[in-house]
Amino acid sequence: MSGHSKWATIKHKKGAQDKARGKLFAKLIRQVEVTARQGGGDLDSNATLRTMYQKARDASVPLDTIERAIKRGSGDLEGVRYEPASYEGYAPCGVAVYVDVLTDNRNRTGADVRSLFTRNGGSLAEPGAVAWQFERKGVVILSKRRPDGGDGAVVTEDEVMLVALDAGADDLAEDGDTWRLTCEPAALSDVRAALEAAGLTVESADVTMLPTSTVPLTTADDAKRVLRLIDALDDHDDVQDVYANFDVPDELLNSEEFASFARAPG
Repeated sequence: MSGHSKWATIKHKKGAQDKARGKLFAKLIRQVEVTARQGGGDLDSNATLRTMYQKARDASVPLDTIERAIKRGSGDLEGVRYEPASYEGYAPCGVAVYVDVLTDNRNRTGADVRSLFTRNGGSLAEPGAVAWQFERKGVVILSKRRPDGGDGAVVTEDEVMLVALDAGADDLAEDGDTWRLTCEPAALSDVRAALEAAGLTVESADVTMLPTSTVPLTTADDAKRVLRLIDALDDHDDVQDVYANFDVPDELLNSEEFASFARAPG
């Protein structure tokens, strides 16, 4: 798992994301709306919309709120028109950063993103400067524990592979108490459906940008410098996703120092 993914997990466990639940809902609703505009509001024919719909449901976004977003996107209801854009740059220590946004004002958002990079020790780069260091993949996080619990009720690697490979998964890796499956974005819905049909617990399923190589951050000072920029970008209303290729050792990321850092406001 990339350092950014691990950091997001740590923040979630410490409750930092719970404080921003309203902001998370707003971002997910915007993603649903734009996806419906791009590919239509039919869940059966728009695989990307199916993924975004499930992502919003997993985050407990109310069903009627999601349905209104789909109607706005498909033109059945009026609303602000958002468009996708992306920005590339570097965080401290040469860490590559790729930012996806949905905005109704490209000039404003572009200026904001540039300012966030500059104020936090990074720099905005030209399009294509860092994108080559990432690949877009579907990622499914699967609990090792069976829903019925019980002693020894652990989902094995062979069991996951048997189901997932037939559904289109490419790779399986172990991440502590979870399994992490990767697949092509178009196969994500099928892989998730197959796992759930087999009675396995899917914790999350999303299309993301995975780094092809990582920059190790071995000191707390370097890690915090990078994470301040990542968090500042994440907090911007127009920013939907931030991807970065840093890697922080688990023992450092899980230390009390970083527990305090995750809980700190801003």
